[in-house]
Amino acid sequence: MKVIVDMDVCQDHGQCVFAAPEVFSLDADGRLGFVEHPDASLREEVEDAADVCPLQAIRVED
Repeated sequence: MKVIVDMDVCQDHGQCVFAAPEVFSLDADGRLGFVEHPDASLREEVEDAADVCPLQAIRVED
């Protein structure tokens, strides 16, 4: 599984952090960071994070 975040679209709302904190995080400056290739067991959480993103900046690929 690969997580892709369009950082040109992302506005660091952080909803993904609440949905999948093992994969997404906000740094001290409030900028989004993420694990590009998380464990497959986190797929449901990552898909939930993509769904709750207000700007739909997150994609999940196999």
